[in-house]
Amino acid sequence: MKIYLDVCCLNRPFDDQTQDRVHLEAEAVLSIFRRLEKSGWTWISSSVVLYEVNQIPNNDRKHRILRLCDKASHVVTLDNDIYTLAEKLKHLGVKSYDALHLCCAKKANTDVFLSTDDKLVKKSRNNKILSDMKVDNPLNWLRKIW
Repeated sequence: MKIYLDVCCLNRPFDDQTQDRVHLEAEAVLSIFRRLEKSGWTWISSSVVLYEVNQIPNNDRKHRILRLCDKASHVVTLDNDIYTLAEKLKHLGVKSYDALHLCCAKKANTDVFLSTDDKLVKKSRNNKILSDMKVDNPLNWLRKIW
């Protein structure tokens, strides 16, 4: 199983855990990380993730997430195919970085793209360009596969 986690997911364990939803999503992300270490799951990341993480103003959080990123099995680098496909997604209302993340995940043939961004998940779910890749919230996705 190839999994792409966007930066929202990577941040979730470091977010304020006083809200139930945030706490449950953080636990889901941590559970996914545990499964990545123990099972045949593969974490696909990208140069977009690394760029976005490096923009985090909180140095402690940034360094913690960068240490997590070191555990990715594969890092997709941007190319013309990704940029071209991302432009198509942008015309459908997907934000630039989100479009790049989705296209990197698609290029790597990931089975699932995970994000805690509800708007992104909703826009991506029934998108014909992404039809061969599941897009879901990490908590919802774990509920479905277990």
